[in-house]
Amino acid sequence: MQIVIIGSGNVATVLGGKLQEAGHRIVQVFSRRPEHAMRLANELQCGHVSKLANIYNAADLYIAALSDDALRTLGSQISLPGKLIVHTSGATPKEVLLKVSANSGVLYPLQSLRKELRPYPEIPILVDANLPEDLERIAVVARSISGQVQTADNDTRLKLHVAAVLVNNFTNHLYVLAEEYCRKEGADFNMLLPLIRETADRLSRIPPRDAQTGPAIRGDAATIKRHLELIGSYKDIKEVYTLITRQIQSER
Repeated sequence: MQIVIIGSGNVATVLGGKLQEAGHRIVQVFSRRPEHAMRLANELQCGHVSKLANIYNAADLYIAALSDDALRTLGSQISLPGKLIVHTSGATPKEVLLKVSANSGVLYPLQSLRKELRPYPEIPILVDANLPEDLERIAVVARSISGQVQTADNDTRLKLHVAAVLVNNFTNHLYVLAEEYCRKEGADFNMLLPLIRETADRLSRIPPRDAQTGPAIRGDAATIKRHLELIGSYKDIKEVYTLITRQIQSER
């Protein structure tokens, strides 16, 4: 399948690499910044453009790996009638690309992707389409790079996007707070990495609620008091610690 990738960021880079590995041919990359288009095009060994008017118009699939704001304006900048185009957003409705083509939909990688990290991770994918006949075409592409492909409408996809923010973005922010605390207090954050891995790995064996440990779930008021005294000068950490402790205690 001949594919054009509209975008050059993390999602565009990872999906481009995965699709190429699966035997698809990336024929062109678009980015408004020529140097970014050239970087990804060199990696994928394909052509590149920095003006939407110059996009190759005979590809089998167009992947718009753009920000949500950019997706909302794409229809006023390009028209690809009869061509299959998908976006990669979890939060944007499938209808956003209808002005580009009636044959449009979604190929949403439910994964945190970083172009500089190799090998690329396992990527669950959610798919949807505005026309029923396009759904299987999108799913076939998704299944060529993922063993976990599901159909999800706008509402389901948005709900999973919220959950993804909780388990990935918010969790990583806790890592940021912990790393900064350790650095300032002379402790080795790397000692926590096995704990982080075990906490995530056990979720494939038991439900998160059953996996909860720590002083809050035990009702260990003395330890909580000592922790709060210790982090008294760290306002942000204390606020987060107090809030989450209360939520865990309310579920005991």
